[in-house]
Amino acid sequence: MAAFDTSRTTYGSATAVSKIGTFLASLLARFEAARDAAMTRKALLALTDRELEDIGLSRGDVDSVAKSTLIR
Repeated sequence: MAAFDTSRTTYGSATAVSKIGTFLASLLARFEAARDAAMTRKALLALTDRELEDIGLSRGDVDSVAKSTLIR
């Protein structure tokens, strides 16, 4: 009677699954970073000019501050 060992993965299949998982994790991280940047921008734009000045920013700085939270 012959026996087959079926507990081993096919060569390279674990690597492919790992790459897919890494890609999906990266995609999710970028989505979350973009969402955080949008929320930061919205919150900063809701502040008055005086409040922005208190934290050392001007209206022109808002976009650059929000974009600095993005993953590159």
